[in-house]
Amino acid sequence: MRTSIPLVLMAFLANGLLLAACGSEVAGPAGERSVLGGGGGGADSPGIPGDPADLAKDGVRITGMSSGRSGADAPSSVTADFEVTNREAEPFTYTVTFDLLSESGGVQMNQDRTVASVRPGRTVRSTVRLDGRTVTGGQGRVRIAKVRRVPSDEFPAESGPCPASGVRVTADDGDAAMGLRVVGLRLRNCGTRTYHLDGYPLLKLLDEDRKPVSGVRILHGSGSIATVAGFDTPPRPVTLKPGEAASAGLMWRNTTGGGIAANVPYVQVRPKSGAEAVTVTPELDLGTTGKLGVSPWKKASSTDIPVR
Repeated sequence: MRTSIPLVLMAFLANGLLLAACGSEVAGPAGERSVLGGGGGGADSPGIPGDPADLAKDGVRITGMSSGRSGADAPSSVTADFEVTNREAEPFTYTVTFDLLSESGGVQMNQDRTVASVRPGRTVRSTVRLDGRTVTGGQGRVRIAKVRRVPSDEFPAESGPCPASGVRVTADDGDAAMGLRVVGLRLRNCGTRTYHLDGYPLLKLLDEDRKPVSGVRILHGSGSIATVAGFDTPPRPVTLKPGEAASAGLMWRNTTGGGIAANVPYVQVRPKSGAEAVTVTPELDLGTTGKLGVSPWKKASSTDIPVR
């Protein structure tokens, strides 16, 4: 049975949105600031409001918090000082999602911060500022919503020096409709030599602890998950000159039936056999379907993917 898919899903080979921006810029609030305190925080974060589980997660810890406004009619803001400690044996790059909570505990907004190349055993300190959409009339707070950590040599950097492999591999933000998910993979030849592809991206699915996920079949093509234009096109050789790009796609449904739902935050991608791996974070909510479809590499037009 053919499934009708909105046109927005068919654009997965043309989107240029990338996952997380690289960098760890620090922005401090302008205007009046006041230190938040009076409750919560736990032994590691005394005097900082909030559930201790919201203040420390996966090597990241909020160490200070302050609120302020740049004017009487301006949105309120909360600034959080935080630190990232690498307990691994190699450099890791951390992408941390922070939530800004209102005084009543509702999520006003969230923001990502990427802290690059934290060396083993080292702690890096940074700051994040989140501005509320409306004046809350009270003091909000910040919590750590999610931490994603990738070995630095596998991080999908969207800019900066070209990797030693000569290619950049990234993933977009994806698209969803009626339980169907589609995420685009992007490969750009940023090197000085021609790059050849022939077939499908090679994938390894990893869980929260970056351990291999079992019980999920990776299928070439749609695997009858849905009918999306271009997904079941047979693979053809792709030759990329410097500056040219290719794209592929991941497709799944998040249907949940009997059994344990599979959530896969990390996907390790190799463009072809023998190539260096890049780890992207598409947050696959596979439900209990046990299937993930992957389309073949296809050469992208010059307008499909922005030059970085």
